[in-house]
Amino acid sequence: MREKCVQRIARSDLDNISLDKELPQEVADEIKRIRQNSLSNNGDTVILDPVHEKRVRRIHRALDSDDVELVKLLLNESEITLDDANALHYASAYCDSKVVSELLDLRMANLNLKNSRGYTSLHLAAMRREPAIIMCLLSKGAVASHLTNDGRLASNICRRLTRAKDYNAKMEQGQESNKDRMCIEMLEREMMRNHMTVEDAVTSPLLADDLQMKLSYLENRVALARFFFPAEAKVAMHIAQADITPEVGRVSAASTSGKLKEVDLNETPVTQNKRLRARVDALAKTVELGRRYFPNCSQVLDKILEDDLSNGFDVFHQQNGSPDEQKVKKMRLGELKEDVRKAFSKDKADKSVFSVMSSNSSSSPRQTAEGK
Repeated sequence: MREKCVQRIARSDLDNISLDKELPQEVADEIKRIRQNSLSNNGDTVILDPVHEKRVRRIHRALDSDDVELVKLLLNESEITLDDANALHYASAYCDSKVVSELLDLRMANLNLKNSRGYTSLHLAAMRREPAIIMCLLSKGAVASHLTNDGRLASNICRRLTRAKDYNAKMEQGQESNKDRMCIEMLEREMMRNHMTVEDAVTSPLLADDLQMKLSYLENRVALARFFFPAEAKVAMHIAQADITPEVGRVSAASTSGKLKEVDLNETPVTQNKRLRARVDALAKTVELGRRYFPNCSQVLDKILEDDLSNGFDVFHQQNGSPDEQKVKKMRLGELKEDVRKAFSKDKADKSVFSVMSSNSSSSPRQTAEGK
């Protein structure tokens, strides 16, 4: 078992710093030897600068000693920078919030720099689940919407490491709040605060990454509407022309089709940007139509999106997990359906609003075989 674990870590992209900090030294050295032998057998060579490595280690040791003044001195004595040493990443993962704050006050580090594994300092702070460090990074401008190389948000990382019973545990008056829950709520509030308005999605000169983030949110939001209100959503999408704009190469989290859309690898950045803008515009209009004609239902869908997005909409994949987990997910889905049904009844009670779309749509939210 130990040998399998060592081999698996050796094949991973875990960096040497993490190996040295998280594993016994003899195990870390063994993994490094395996990696080096593997490269040699493949005919690859790794050129390391021992002077550079020594300077990086000195900076990390200074951070371990909470000595930011020594870090400044080391930076002045060499050409190495905080970003070269991934110093902010290191501090976010292993030092206290005071060191992180003092390091940020130097204004010499790229707050949203990604390391070799595609993690920003905020991603590492989310893995650590230390509220003071997350708050410090966010207050200085860390972007909560940045994704890791495998497509995870900082809030996703934090949620995955937090047990559901710990997150949902009720706090007694005067009792200290759950740190994991505090971290998740801070990150998710930051995400919600930074969600652009519909008008911003159309008029702002967004980069492709920003469009992808907005598009991901809207695709999931419309997917929820299509799950609970297939006919109404179809009408809204048709009016907004979202049914004719090309979909992006991804699977909506609330979708159960499991089929990836094809991606044109020859598509130019300009063409891609135009396509993403058109899709964002159409989906944003679809959501706006839903809010106009089904305000109560829209509020419920927004709440579902906020609560379940970080879990990858696992509740909609009833076949996944153990029997107990499937039972919990079935109960959760039943609760969601009941919330949607009540909201739909409220909207339907307003005849003056409901009649606008009733002739072109169904008169009740989707009921699956399991929910009947």
